[in-house]
Amino acid sequence: MYKILERQDLAPIIHLFKIEAPEVAKKARAGQFVIVRIDEKGERIPLTFADWDASEGSVTIIFMEAGATTCRLARLKAGDAILNFLGPLGIPTHIENFGTVVCVAGGIGVAPIAPIARELKRAGNRVISIMGARSKNLLFWEEKLKSYSDTLVVTTDDGTYGRKGVVTEPLKEILSSGEKIDRVIAIGPAVMMKYCSLTTQPFGVKTTVSLNPIMVDGTGMCGCCRVSINGTTRFACVDGPDFDGHQVDWDLLMMRSRGYAEEEKISLEHWQCQCNRA
Repeated sequence: MYKILERQDLAPIIHLFKIEAPEVAKKARAGQFVIVRIDEKGERIPLTFADWDASEGSVTIIFMEAGATTCRLARLKAGDAILNFLGPLGIPTHIENFGTVVCVAGGIGVAPIAPIARELKRAGNRVISIMGARSKNLLFWEEKLKSYSDTLVVTTDDGTYGRKGVVTEPLKEILSSGEKIDRVIAIGPAVMMKYCSLTTQPFGVKTTVSLNPIMVDGTGMCGCCRVSINGTTRFACVDGPDFDGHQVDWDLLMMRSRGYAEEEKISLEHWQCQCNRA
């Protein structure tokens, strides 16, 4: 069992758990993830590292309530424990001194982009960060990301905070400004990463994305997380989760991600009914 050392509610439906997992913390690197299972009857879900502390033996994860499992997870509190916490999984994000890097985070993508921005800054890069959310009440970790960035731009779709609009707008302006941009890293919803990749492609700037297909075991055995990269099948759990955004078949990725939408809806409704009867 893995004890929840700390819980923070970052937004109405976004939560932070610090988990006691010393063996995972010792080997964790930016861009990797864990597979979490609450109990013996629970499903496995992948969550990317938001932070870790090897000396403390803790790993920080951040998640948004979306389906039955994340809603169940949100009912836990500090002192509770979860059954499985498998990791680190996946290939770490490639970090070196590229020069100037733009980190783009959409929604919950701020969680995994923060340690990547931190490691890029430590490697000597100039880091420009863009973070966006649908509305002000869904923004979190602004100050943390700012501390790892030379420049930070904040956007909200509805204009309730920062700049009104989507993250691709300031991204395009930065690319068009004449400043040499050596790398873009984008993490967030698939549609956001797709349009970030489309935005950078005409400028010839290599763009790394972190893919989030449906995943079951996270070790390459089930094949559920297969994605098409430059026409070749790859598995996000062992070949990724980072890939070249210009080579991703985004339409296939988004179609496959909706494969169990109806079942997920039924599962959530069933769980909500159980909670109402309790």
